[in-house]
Order: sequence, then structure tokens, then C-alpha cells
Amino acid sequence: MAPQSVEDLAGILSRIDGRGYKAYKDLTGAYHYQRFTLHIDHVQADPFAPPSRIRLTLNHDHSGFLEEARQTKSRCLGVEDFLGRLLERNADRGERFGFRVDRHGQQIMKRTVIQLSPALLEARLGVDLPAAGRRIMGAEARRLLLEVLPQVVTRSLLKSSVDAEALRRHQDVVEDHATLSSLLAEHHWVSFVADETSLARRAGHDDRPLPADGDAPVVPFQSPAPLSAEVTLPHAGLVRGMAIPEGVTLLVGGGFHGKSTLLSALSLGIYAHIPGDGREQIATVPEAVRIRSEEGRAVTGTDISPFIDGLPFGISTRDFTTQNASGSTSQAANIIEMMEAGARLLLIDEDSSATNFMIRDEMMRRLLRPGQEPITPFLERVRDLYDARGVSTVLVMGGSGEYFRVADHIILMDQYRPRVVTDECREIASTLDQSTGGKPGKDAAGAEKAFTKEKPRRLSLSGYGKGSRIKIKAVGTRRLVVDHEEVELDSCEQLMSPAQVRTLAETLTWWLEGKEGDLPSPSRCFEIPEALKMWSGVVHQRGLDGLCRFRRSDLAMIRPLDLAVMLNRLRQLELC
Repeated sequence: MAPQSVEDLAGILSRIDGRGYKAYKDLTGAYHYQRFTLHIDHVQADPFAPPSRIRLTLNHDHSGFLEEARQTKSRCLGVEDFLGRLLERNADRGERFGFRVDRHGQQIMKRTVIQLSPALLEARLGVDLPAAGRRIMGAEARRLLLEVLPQVVTRSLLKSSVDAEALRRHQDVVEDHATLSSLLAEHHWVSFVADETSLARRAGHDDRPLPADGDAPVVPFQSPAPLSAEVTLPHAGLVRGMAIPEGVTLLVGGGFHGKSTLLSALSLGIYAHIPGDGREQIATVPEAVRIRSEEGRAVTGTDISPFIDGLPFGISTRDFTTQNASGSTSQAANIIEMMEAGARLLLIDEDSSATNFMIRDEMMRRLLRPGQEPITPFLERVRDLYDARGVSTVLVMGGSGEYFRVADHIILMDQYRPRVVTDECREIASTLDQSTGGKPGKDAAGAEKAFTKEKPRRLSLSGYGKGSRIKIKAVGTRRLVVDHEEVELDSCEQLMSPAQVRTLAETLTWWLEGKEGDLPSPSRCFEIPEALKMWSGVVHQRGLDGLCRFRRSDLAMIRPLDLAVMLNRLRQLELC
């Protein structure tokens, strides 16, 4: 159907004024404005339903962004993110009736709210259409769609109206981060933290930088000489900072001196950050994942025998399954599952780890006879992970020096200032002659055997394919509800937006409905790596829209690792 005119839209709004709310459905369609086209794709059933869905499309004669649309992928992302934030600021004013734009945080990520292509610029919004009770407020709707909306477009989506310098800075930080990320593999680093970076955040629930004029001092990051390196970025130029090599790196120091703060910054180095955030020049390999204990989580058929074996009553750990994992079994499963999904870097904090999984001191070793302790501590496997499988670890450990013997690099955090103390720590370990139970330089073949599963895990989602259509809902940044089952994603600390959890929900919905055969049907057996590869192929070809029944404005990109976290926590996941 050909688009109608703005006058047609005004006429419809006058005609349905005062009628029941469902009459708003007469608006469905496309309408030409002077500079853009409004597409009303879906109208909410009543004032209390989720917002109506609209799109705004502009050809580049009007938007002015043709040159940007032809630039590199990273610079296009910079434009999309910048315009999405402008749209949020100008359109979503928190009023009862009005426009709804997905919220943006400190991280820059691919979202569905703005789509920039060589053909056109598209913006997606929600809108709560005005009503008095369940009666249409035609005059207010006319004001919203005929007066406010063109103003929003002018302020947010026209190149002639935006701050050109601010847009350029936004693009530059994205492109610099992409370049820095590519340099990591070239130099065999797992992360890079630039000098003058601001690590501290305002609060646990506030990811913005600590203000310089606040009560707590802001300590700019300064790289320690032995790990200091220089890189050249397209826009920032020559940048000096701390390069963390592949291998085993230990972050030590007293409490409240910045160990966990640095680890958190490393974990979010998978994202570019907005100008002024303070973390713009931190990059971490995209296959980095946070590992923690998760008492009570479900585990399905995971071989945790490299860490835990010989359980009482002959319970096998080579295909370990439980609905109520302990702290140690959950942490072991997390590591094995993430390795299966392709993780290259494990980020671990002692504060969120199971103590008996991480260490066992000499007195406890002497107390327990062989066969009484089924747990092989991470201390005795961390070198195997890297030497045999190439999986690096960055570990925060302030309560035990036993890891001194197995670490390649040891960084002491002292009042948020890093200092390399590797030689000093090795001397301490040598002087005290402490046994770790698993000394460096283990036989690589033996290590490879410890982390090799003879048969790949074959899984099925058939437990979710029974009965009526399954309802899946994203809740905040850390939870999915699948029918009446709550899927906790607390361990996925690198999910930073509810939009990413909505993407997980859309993926699972699409998978369970068996859309187009792109992903394994619920009844078919699959392997996690196979499923992640298929998912990545679909998203690469069609974007996040390829996962949805309709065009959504509120999704954001996730990594295959994030999808693996969700799949492994489904309580009705089954072994084939």
C-alpha cells in the first residue's frame, strides 16, 4: 500500500476522536511528512498494553548522513549510537502519553533503535497513544504526531541539526576501540588499559565515572613499567598503557585498593565507551568471560572431572547433571561450559568464588587422605588451561599467596596504582617453600587429557516443546522468565543493558518456535558450538531483525558467549 499524506493522518485522528481505543488501529500504515516517512507498524490494543510500534525513515537527501553510511562499520556504529542517544533525549520525556526510546548506558553497542544504511536512515520508537480512560484523545494525538514528532526528527535525525564535533568524537572513540581490540591478538595481549584511564565508578548501581569533585579522590591509571606498552590509534594517536599478556595474571593487594575495580574494567573492555566515560581506551579480547560460583544453578551433562571427581556414592562427574549445584561444582561447570563456547580469557574474583574450589592449604591437605577430597583446586589447573588449551586467566586474589608459583605476571594494586611484583612474589614463595600441590611446568599432554572430553555434549530443548506456546519475558539485565521458570543470569556480568536480555529472550523464542530451520528445532539434538555458529551466521546476514517476528526497537547485540550462558542455565535443557 502506498504511503498516505500527513493530511490523511490528521483526518483519521479527527474521525476517531472520542471513540474506543481500538479505533487507533485505523492508523496502521505509512504517512509521508516533508522530510521523513512515518510507519505505524503496530497499534497497542489498549492504553495499558505495551507501546505502539513506529518507524521513521529518511532518505539521505534529507538526513544528510550518506557519507557516514558509506564509512567503516565502526564509524557507522558511532553514528547509530550517537543518534540513538539524541533520540532518547529529545523524544522520551517520561510523560504518560508520548514516545518511548530504548535507554542507552555508558557502553556503545549495536542496537535496533537506529539503523543506518547507504539507502536510508531508520529510527524505531514506541509510542503510548493518548487516551482518557479507554477513549481516544484525538487532539492530543494530533499534537503528538503532527507537531512534536517533526520537531523530534529535526533535533535528532538531521545532520544539519546535530553537533558535528560531538558526533565526530563519538565515531572516533568507537573506531579507536576497534583498532585497539585488533591489536590485542597481534601482540598476544588479552587486554590493554591506557594511562590516565578513570576506573572508579559512582556506585554499584551507577556505571558513570566517579566525579572529579566528589568526596573520594579520582586516581588516574598509570601503567607499571614492566608491562607498559605503546600503541598508535587512528584518532588518539600514540597511547601508552598497560598491556596484559596472554597467560596467567594475578591481581593482588589489600582490600579497597582497586583490584576488583580493575577486573571490572577489564571485563567491560569488550565494549567501546562513550566520550567522557574514562574507559574509552580499555580493550579486552571479545572472548573474555567472568567466572563465579552460582550455588543452586542447574547443570546439564557437563564434564567437570578436570576439577571434581570421585564423588561419594560413585556419582559421575564426566556428564554431571544437577538442579542444585554447589558453589564449587557450579564454578567448575562455568569454566568448562565457557571453554566449550570458545572463551579465551577467564576473569575471576576471589570475592565471588567458592573458596574450596580456588585453594586448599597445606594443613587441610595433610588432614584429608587421598580419596577424601574430590575437588582439584583451580590453583592446580590454571596453568593447564593456558599451557594445553590457550585459555588465559586474570585472577583477583588478595587472601592467598599460593598462586604466586603459577602466575606469569603479578600486579599489586596500591591505592589504585598498579605495580608489577612478579619477581618479589616468586622470591617470597621460594623462601617460604610453600607447596601448591600443582607446580608450574606440568606435562602438557597430561593437561590436554584433563581438559578433553571424549564425546561432545549433545543437548536438546525438547522439554520446552511440550504443550502450548511458551511465554518468555526479559526482566531487567539479569533475568529471563520462561513460562514459570526463572533463568538467573547473575553470572553474566558483561550484560549491561536490558535490551541484551530481550535479545536473549527473542533468540530463545525463535529457537523454540523453530523459525525457518536456522537453529536446531527444540526436539533436535545439538552441540553448543554448533548452535552458536548458526546463530552468529543468522545475525551476521540479517542482523537482530532475523531473530524477530516483527521489527523491534529495543534489542541490543550480544556475544555467542552470552547466548551460551543462557542456554546452559535452562532447567529443562536435556542430554540426548
